[in-house]
Amino acid sequence: MTRFLAGLCAALTFAGCAWAAPVDTGHLTAELGAQSQGIAPGQTIHVALRQKIDKGWHTYWRNPGDSGEATQIVWTLPPGWKAGPIVWAPPRRLPVGPLVNYGYSGEAVLPVAITAPPGARPGDVAKLKAAVAFLVCEDICVPEDAVLDIALPVTAKPAAPDPKWGPAIDQALAAAPKAAGLTATFAKRPTGVALAIVGAPLTGADFSQAYFFPYDGTVIDHAKPQKIERGAAGLTLALPPGYAFENGTPPKVLAGVLSLGSRAYEIKASPGAAPAGAFGLGPPPAKQPPAPGASLGLPLAAAFALLGGLILNLMPCVFPILAMKAASLAGDAHTGDARRQGLAFGAGVIATFLLLAGVMIALQAAGASIGWGFQLQSPPVVAGLALLMLAVALNLSGVFEVGASLQGLGSEAASRGGLAGAFLTGALAVVVAAPCTAPFMAPALGWALTQSPIAALAVFLALGIGFAAPFVAVAFAPGLLSRLPRPGPWMTAFRKALAFPMYGAAAWLVWVLTIQAGSMALARVLAAAVVLALGAWLAGAAQARGSRGGNVLALSLGAAILTLGAAAAAVWPNYAEAGKDGGSETAVVPYEAYSPARLEALRAEGRPVLVNFTAAWCVTCQVNDRIALSHRAVAKALTRSNAVYLKADWTRKDSEIAAELERHGRAGVPLYLVYGRTGGEPVVLPQILTEGLVIKALERAAKS
Repeated sequence: MTRFLAGLCAALTFAGCAWAAPVDTGHLTAELGAQSQGIAPGQTIHVALRQKIDKGWHTYWRNPGDSGEATQIVWTLPPGWKAGPIVWAPPRRLPVGPLVNYGYSGEAVLPVAITAPPGARPGDVAKLKAAVAFLVCEDICVPEDAVLDIALPVTAKPAAPDPKWGPAIDQALAAAPKAAGLTATFAKRPTGVALAIVGAPLTGADFSQAYFFPYDGTVIDHAKPQKIERGAAGLTLALPPGYAFENGTPPKVLAGVLSLGSRAYEIKASPGAAPAGAFGLGPPPAKQPPAPGASLGLPLAAAFALLGGLILNLMPCVFPILAMKAASLAGDAHTGDARRQGLAFGAGVIATFLLLAGVMIALQAAGASIGWGFQLQSPPVVAGLALLMLAVALNLSGVFEVGASLQGLGSEAASRGGLAGAFLTGALAVVVAAPCTAPFMAPALGWALTQSPIAALAVFLALGIGFAAPFVAVAFAPGLLSRLPRPGPWMTAFRKALAFPMYGAAAWLVWVLTIQAGSMALARVLAAAVVLALGAWLAGAAQARGSRGGNVLALSLGAAILTLGAAAAAVWPNYAEAGKDGGSETAVVPYEAYSPARLEALRAEGRPVLVNFTAAWCVTCQVNDRIALSHRAVAKALTRSNAVYLKADWTRKDSEIAAELERHGRAGVPLYLVYGRTGGEPVVLPQILTEGLVIKALERAAKS
């Protein structure tokens, strides 16, 4: 049939004919149509892809927004023919839950310029083929595709417009965004990204529906509103910044479409001050005072990091690793090789701190919004650490052995395995200490992550030296080592007792995982834990039989089971079951979820506000919550002062919270801010709280 119609078109070229058959892909009907009834040699006309989309469904623009995929066309053309890019119609905002996408519903006509070669022969019929891929979404998304053909006659001179497609394509081209001589600039401000646009087409225009659709999906937060300020010769839009701006890598050109509802303009804004006529209510807002820690230099930041590293040894999150430190120190105290063990532990600490710093710097340079403790925002990492802690606890309990027992550590301390064990103990201590931010660490890390990579690594090096110093110093103090008891049978009981802090660490990490990834994650990680325990028992049974081959085989099997168990616990499809309260449902003190808009509204009402930046994986945060924040006295103080308690939960990645931490010079949690009722900058509370300190801060906020 297709060949018959193509031949018919060729036979009737004196009248002109362009034919294509529609294709139903499932949730839309797609077809091609030509602007003219034919095309002359060397001429350019437009062939349009028409989408007739089922009710309730939509497809996507070139930038789909928070999710989705743009429609794609791959052309197969005769030799010498050329196809241009899609001429995108102005999109619509498509809210889907908390997300906002950009695309089309109902009908969309997307023209593409087609150019015939100068040597095309009149009388021929060119067959154009387009392989089109759509993502069509309602409550679910379905990828669909179609292969569309159009037979286009070659005419000796430009052909008449196609009566069906000509008007529709002309209308689509007229409505497409165009560069209209507008002048546009952009600049990052505390209130967002100011996009200022002026030009004759905007004079007296209706800006009530003004919206900027960027071509780059990373430059703005699509789900937040864009505030409009009318000027004498144009307007200024306050755009909510996206990842590109939040992580210090703004674009060199901010390109996209300014839609005014009935008209749309293509915008290419350059960095710079707003042109005259863009603002109608005065100059841009004044620059805010620098964030805490912004004025630190490298020497002071390194000193703060060194002191913070020393204090980090006393934080609750490091307590489980103290068991491993104590066991190692007791075993090496009388071997004459304690210094090498201490240096190996210090090397593990410093190498791991520098590795974490390098990963953070690289991820920030790539556009990620992260801070200190970022690795525990990943459910797979948390699951793997929980299983690792369980494996260590089973080893300490004597279920299986890795290397020598504690009784034999004295004779093997000088071996390579002993040094490797000390190094790995230092590395694990840093991994588990990462959720905590000790006093003096916050301003140092906040400064470091805004500087060059060399300066940042220097600060993290100082932090590692401070953290490793106490253990290394003890290893180099013969007087202290001589006071430790000699290895003996008592160490077996001591070792088994030290297993219980590791069981506690594993339980804590499982609790963090359930908050991040929901109840299904709990079931899977517990199943993986049972499989891991079985593998450890099999390894221990083989060791008990004294079979060397069986020992190696069982240990290999146990390691494989550990890997498979961690993978099973880490991979699940839905993180959305996670709670958003940071595990504080039983807290006496009522709170609201933090958002910049809610904070701004409360401050506009003249109410004091306590903001708690926390995370389930931050042990310091949880300790503060239990000993200082979850008490009736604090609840009564909030009521007396007419204050509101906002909780900013950073257990899972949140770019808004990361940006606010950065604004206050912090790279991690906890952070406690108290805003007074009369405005101004907030009071930053210490990272170790007491109930009385919180109550006094609220009372002062009610008066100031």
